[in-house]
Amino acid sequence: MIDLTGLETRPAQTWGSVRLVPLVRREPILDLRLHAKIYGDELSVVSLPDKTDYWAYVPHAFVASWTGDGTPAAAYGTQIDEPARRMGIRTRRRMARRVDRNRLRFLPMHLAVEGYLALHFNGPEIVWEEWSRRDLSPRVEAVYSGAEISGLADALRVFEIHPGQCGLMIYVADSLAAATVVPHPDDYRALHPTLIHDLYGELIHEYALYHPVRDVPAVLDTSGVASLDDLRAAAERHAREWASFHDTTMAAGMLSSPGRVEEIYRFGPFRLSRFLPRFEPQRENHIGETITSDGGRVAYLKTFRLSQAQIRRGYLLTRLAAHDWHIGRTAAALGTTPEQLGLRLEHAGFGHLLRQHVLDHYRKAAKR
Repeated sequence: MIDLTGLETRPAQTWGSVRLVPLVRREPILDLRLHAKIYGDELSVVSLPDKTDYWAYVPHAFVASWTGDGTPAAAYGTQIDEPARRMGIRTRRRMARRVDRNRLRFLPMHLAVEGYLALHFNGPEIVWEEWSRRDLSPRVEAVYSGAEISGLADALRVFEIHPGQCGLMIYVADSLAAATVVPHPDDYRALHPTLIHDLYGELIHEYALYHPVRDVPAVLDTSGVASLDDLRAAAERHAREWASFHDTTMAAGMLSSPGRVEEIYRFGPFRLSRFLPRFEPQRENHIGETITSDGGRVAYLKTFRLSQAQIRRGYLLTRLAAHDWHIGRTAAALGTTPEQLGLRLEHAGFGHLLRQHVLDHYRKAAKR
């Protein structure tokens, strides 16, 4: 479970199909601070430890500053590079890199996306006769920047930032698109503009275009209201119920999402990790990354909602790996035939992993 203890929701704000739910800390985290380093528009290439390269649009990096003794840390402030005058390629060293004794630079959301793309990247560990000797390189997934999500830019520009706000849940057509949490309100105010450059999935882009929502009015039971104190109590009760609804119902899919957590970097009393879901088809699945303290308190969080096609790809890969990439045993576990499983792999974009004559056999069997 993702533990958001210490964060409280505030009344939602709706613009078209976009609903923003602020997250407020009563006690900000003082010994960890974040600031953004803004890059230009050119393509980035990140060299990974396994000698592969990760190509992506990386609009900014986050730099975490911390103290080891619990004393307050200071954020350096957002740094803006001069935009590129021509299209080029930027090279980065690693997803997370220590830049000095108490500062760590990492690429927000790309840590999580790279974890998804690296899922069983080398392909079959046992070379059964059905498989070719090709791996999953290159793995490619399409995402949208926040600027392409209809209504998001206006919502982020128009709505107020609450006192003490340290995060935001973004819903599109009342489906959770992404969650962001940072340690300190000053960090959030500095990083709020970067939300428009974050990554969002295909499903969210579609929802924003075709599924507007209506705001939910506050309806109070006035039968027991006889004074201003009664009215105030009823309003406060309604606010608590609405906050609980966002906490336990609308965000339930994200909060219970992690199926596997991988620690990326440990620094001082904090650890930077990324997580993958259990890849459950027809359900809400999120990937994401966190910075947590030794006590498990979430200081930083970013999530990305996968589309159903992305979930199916992750599901097939994890099921194959769980059965040693044996087509027959995997098909039996899924309640299908090897031929049907082979065609599912092809439709998911993994047809190149199968030998051509095996794939042709599966296609002919499906036509009979």
